[in-house]
Amino acid sequence: MSREIREIVIGAVTISALLLILVFMNARHDLSGPATGNALSLVGKFNKVDGLVEGSEVRLGGIKIGQVSDMALDSAYRAVVTFNVDTVVGLPLDTSAAIHTDGLFGSKFVVLEPGAEEAVLKSGDEITLTQDAVVVSDLLELIISEGKVAQAKAKSGAKSKSE
Repeated sequence: MSREIREIVIGAVTISALLLILVFMNARHDLSGPATGNALSLVGKFNKVDGLVEGSEVRLGGIKIGQVSDMALDSAYRAVVTFNVDTVVGLPLDTSAAIHTDGLFGSKFVVLEPGAEEAVLKSGDEITLTQDAVVVSDLLELIISEGKVAQAKAKSGAKSKSE
């Protein structure tokens, strides 16, 4: 085999391996998730669901118990997220749902926090206590603006002391 053909083959194998790794890392659907027949369908309304996609995980105590099955807008332009959770998990009526991020720039997922009610949610029920997704750029803007305010206060304090 000539050197040029060998380099082409090595390049093609390398690119194929990298693409395979990217596909594997971005796989959204877990085959071990709850089956549709063995799942409780719940709904939560959020103002922001940036980064959440159908197939995103639903976690309780850090353990995957379901996945997001559908997302749509209601008449008030709120994001209505439908997710399926395992029926084995009995969630109290006052359960809350929040959208969290895996690390700083990781994928989004829904976190359920059970409440103290004795009655449990049934299929089709709505979780009314929800917390929206935090957008990293909004968070960085807030940190920068707080820093500027603190810096302005420090400068004005230094001027008043020197006068």
